[in-house]
Amino acid sequence: MPDRIILIDCPDEKGLIYNIMKVIYNHRLNVTANQEFVDGVSGTFFMRTVVEGNGWSSDIEQELNSVLPEKATVRVSVMKKKPIVVLATKEPHCLGEILLKNRYGELQSDLKAVVSNHDDLRPLAESFGIPFYHVPVEGLTRVQHEEKVMEEIQAFDPEYLVLAKYMRIFTPEFVQQFSNRIVNIHHSFLPAFIGASPYKQAYERGVKIIGATAHFVTEHLDEGPIIAQDVLPVNHTYTAEGMAQAGQDVEKNVLTRALKLVLEERVFIYRHKTILFE
Repeated sequence: MPDRIILIDCPDEKGLIYNIMKVIYNHRLNVTANQEFVDGVSGTFFMRTVVEGNGWSSDIEQELNSVLPEKATVRVSVMKKKPIVVLATKEPHCLGEILLKNRYGELQSDLKAVVSNHDDLRPLAESFGIPFYHVPVEGLTRVQHEEKVMEEIQAFDPEYLVLAKYMRIFTPEFVQQFSNRIVNIHHSFLPAFIGASPYKQAYERGVKIIGATAHFVTEHLDEGPIIAQDVLPVNHTYTAEGMAQAGQDVEKNVLTRALKLVLEERVFIYRHKTILFE
């Protein structure tokens, strides 16, 4: 029987861990990993527990809810690879990193397809045996284009969409269909250097730190809950091209780190931020 991940968040109170573990013990399940956190401001308890054994039954979720406070949330996930679809445009670095890690089992991912508004990355995706779907935007409104993109995505029923430098802005209606299930990456110059050529703008302003942010997509563009971030120091010896290359390295590493956390069920979305069990 595959391992299962139990995710719990609820108001904190005495005896929570004891009561939870008693249910797990009564079903003769073995805990192989466990992490807890209490938010001191709101008094909210978070717990991620991995269990193994043949004693699993559909009654466990109900039993856990019976020993937890009101407004508790219990989620159970089977530890297995999750289907994902990647959306990309022309830049290959983030897509390439996902393809490599997916191929060699470094992510709990089952990469089903790549969808793009340009055809440039088809050879890269197909060299890994991943289906590639080109959905051009010419002559279409944003809504019409999204409908065609959705047609390709729905065939694979993905748990998550990954925006690997996908240079299109989704409508709120599209985002709502994948609430908290779209992971995006962007450089961390926002909002200082928006628009085209952000690294050229950064070079011209003489920035000393570049970075990247991976986050969940919400209706408010790049304001969704942050999953992972990183920065890299730069100096006057960097050209604009060198700065862009360094930035791309940070972007691909941050995106795949965030994706790993999400696919391994290590992320709780809490209000407008995330709780991470790394």
